[in-house]
Amino acid sequence: MDRTEAGERIEKLRREIETHNHSYYVLSNPLISDYEFDQLMNELEALEKEYPDLITPDSPTQRVGSDLTPEFRQYEHKYPMLSLGNIYNEEELKAFCDRIEKTAGGPVEYVCELKFDGVSVSLNYRNNSLYMALTRGDGNAGDDVTRNVRTIKSIPLRVSGSNIPPDFVIRGEILMSRPVFDRLNRERIQDGLPAFANPRNAASGTLKLLDPKIVASRRLDCMFYFLLGEDIPHETHYKNLKQAEEWGFRISEGISICRNAAEIMDFVKKWDEDRKKLIYDIDGVVIKVNSLALQQEAGFTAKSPRWAAAFKFRAEQVTTRLLSVSFQVGRTGTVTPVANLDPVFLAGSTVRRASLHNADQIGILDLHINDMVYVEKGGEIIPKITGVDLSERDENNIKVSFITRCPECGTPLERNEGEANHFCPNYLHCPPQITGRIEHFISRRAMAIEGLGTETVDLLFKEGLIRNFADLYELRTEQLVPLERLGEKSARNIINSIRESAGIPYSRVIFALGIRHVGETTARTIARNFRSVDELMNADFERLTGIREIGPRIASSIISYFRDEENIEIIRRLKSYGLNLREERKEERKEEDQEEHETEEGRKEGMKEGKKEAVLAGKSIVISGVFHRHSRDEYREIIEKRGGKNVSSPSSNTSFILAGENMGPSKREKAESLGIPLISEEEFLELIGEE
Repeated sequence: MDRTEAGERIEKLRREIETHNHSYYVLSNPLISDYEFDQLMNELEALEKEYPDLITPDSPTQRVGSDLTPEFRQYEHKYPMLSLGNIYNEEELKAFCDRIEKTAGGPVEYVCELKFDGVSVSLNYRNNSLYMALTRGDGNAGDDVTRNVRTIKSIPLRVSGSNIPPDFVIRGEILMSRPVFDRLNRERIQDGLPAFANPRNAASGTLKLLDPKIVASRRLDCMFYFLLGEDIPHETHYKNLKQAEEWGFRISEGISICRNAAEIMDFVKKWDEDRKKLIYDIDGVVIKVNSLALQQEAGFTAKSPRWAAAFKFRAEQVTTRLLSVSFQVGRTGTVTPVANLDPVFLAGSTVRRASLHNADQIGILDLHINDMVYVEKGGEIIPKITGVDLSERDENNIKVSFITRCPECGTPLERNEGEANHFCPNYLHCPPQITGRIEHFISRRAMAIEGLGTETVDLLFKEGLIRNFADLYELRTEQLVPLERLGEKSARNIINSIRESAGIPYSRVIFALGIRHVGETTARTIARNFRSVDELMNADFERLTGIREIGPRIASSIISYFRDEENIEIIRRLKSYGLNLREERKEERKEEDQEEHETEEGRKEGMKEGKKEAVLAGKSIVISGVFHRHSRDEYREIIEKRGGKNVSSPSSNTSFILAGENMGPSKREKAESLGIPLISEEEFLELIGEE
């Protein structure tokens, strides 16, 4: 390969790796296995090593992957959270041990631990109490998820015991057990929501939720694996973990001291077999030098410690033939490709289908009908295809292409910019979308109508008794009794449950409408900010995007939903049936407020507070940058409470920009061109009267 060819290959690898980084860290939806990703990185690193003049600052080899999220405030790690180098076979393990023992000048003690497949978190304790919890982020800084971490019962809020330093950091892995994961996915599928791919993705998504109550309900757990600090009690990693266990931290029982590569390999083989018995997913074994002094001597590379490595298990994999690809349409119109396979036994069950996710994944795999494909489970609900055995491909095999029209109604498919999935826009007349929306509407977390399942909804639709969920409220008992599998008692129960659903709270009715991209949390946000569905119908794009949790994609979806006359007619009918489509606000005055207003001094204070609360009335404010006194979410709440309006981007109507550090350059340029004033965090706090 000459330099020109190497440059082209390097650019292709960088683009592909960045796509997978985004899918893994941001979308929590990995498209390839860890092993395949590492192979891409290894190839890129080898080429850049051979042609160092082609290395650029933005190459994936020059940074650690990031899971930073704009909704959370970021802080620097006291000790960087680096990634681990990976080992895949016994030869690589021996090379690792030889290098360490050469540095030590003799035999070395290693600590072998289970590599839990979860979300890394770094906890800072001060004076025996949990002070801050940060995600791994980009390795140098992480998201502050302290509020969510406090809901995890296996994480001590306060520690007790001997030898506790006044300030220390402990690292752990946030986990979701398989039983909790299975229950959560059953509920999501029942509610018409997409299932999480695996427990790690579920844990990652849960940890970044904005509502700690939901986080608490998902019963996350945490295993701790590393103690850091200036005054930690012992000179070895193993003893420090055991000390942390005495303080109340959960340390895995799968931990052992090994003295050479052979003992490490025995440990790896044992847990590769026994991992099926665990309730948590593990994807390998972490090997660390036990002596802290030797760790310091071995040192670090730019991305990882030289004294530790991860021996990665290979996911169980089989080869089978791809027979065909079918396309399924969900309730929001999303079209999902599914591979139909020659049945094969994998990880305890017979596999006949595998997920293909979207058109991009089909393109990456370069699938052809009758290909021999590699299939893995690797925690997936539906197994996935990870590659093709090209040596078995017949030249006559037909390349798989993503369809251009809906397989149910024939409507041309669309794909929004920045989205991975194609969807059918025939929202109101595509049969699986209609029945899917009805199933979502009646689900437990929406209208909670009992007695109606998927088969019954399909039956009612085929019989012409319902065409949308508003039709449910016109059903009569005598219409249901003659239907297959329904008798008079079942029919009466269904009708009674439909009538009772009229009392469901407003926010759940908004969720039940099935507006594209509007989940439970967003529905509650909508209900707080729009006190009636009529107010929501009339909201423009700027008003919507000015609200926390509502970005451009959700705002566009809401506007599109209420532009459709048939949707408006459904809303009109739901109103006539008595559903809660407005929020009744109950003004409650606190006792201390009543006491204040009983005196003249109290009345004056009340007037002052009123002025303070209204100081931002009528102002449209953009927030940009990083802040120190409050998070961006907290500033949004402050602005709303004081009568202001949050907007996402500068316009001629913007009053000012609350500008933090590292303000986005595009917003700064637009502000300058429009003459919009920039107000610093300190100036803003002075404006609202906060000391």
